[in-house]
Amino acid sequence: MSQGDKRSKNDLKVFISNRESKCDECGEELGHHAWIVLRGDKGAACLTCADLDHLVFLPSGDAALTRRSRKHSRLSAVVLKWSRAHKRYERQGLLIENAALERAERECEADAQQREIRRTQAALRRAELDDEYIKRFAARVHEVYPQCPSGRGTLIAEHACRKYSGRVGRSSAAKELDEQAVRLAVAAHVRHTETNYDDLLVSGYERWEARSMVQGNVSLTLDAWEHGSS
Repeated sequence: MSQGDKRSKNDLKVFISNRESKCDECGEELGHHAWIVLRGDKGAACLTCADLDHLVFLPSGDAALTRRSRKHSRLSAVVLKWSRAHKRYERQGLLIENAALERAERECEADAQQREIRRTQAALRRAELDDEYIKRFAARVHEVYPQCPSGRGTLIAEHACRKYSGRVGRSSAAKELDEQAVRLAVAAHVRHTETNYDDLLVSGYERWEARSMVQGNVSLTLDAWEHGSS
């Protein structure tokens, strides 16, 4: 079996549901066409509870961009949707790290002279975002965490508020700019960007194990961003 075959078999999978869905971990009503992870007897989990909510969506269609993005992304998941016409799950694209996508776009531009790649992908990502809501959410991040580094509020808001279901920022509480929802979004950002949490997941640790291992560093960073402590 080739490395590609092995990776395909062991891929993380995210399903776009065809009916009303609910997260069995946090209890959030996700609505129709929710993006969920199936966990056997544990039921369905939204992207936030599955710790995949920091990833961005790359639609299928550009083989080179998909291949390179996946290569550069430490963590990725295949997005699948049931086709009633073909009676099977069909691949919609990948969830990957934003930095991996940007690196892949640069590589594709350099060797294929595809100057439209960045414009097309940027347009796709903009379509997922609500600019006014993101500005309000980012401002709320800096209210709750006044020492949060410049620019991070917008980055956190963009990741939390994308339109497909499951992100912390799409919950009803977040839409009201509830403080706890903002804290959850910031904590998720810190976990993925300021610790080795993703590396632990890739190494095979369960989510609860990996979270426990990085919780001390997460708490220190959140305290520093909130109170300015070192």
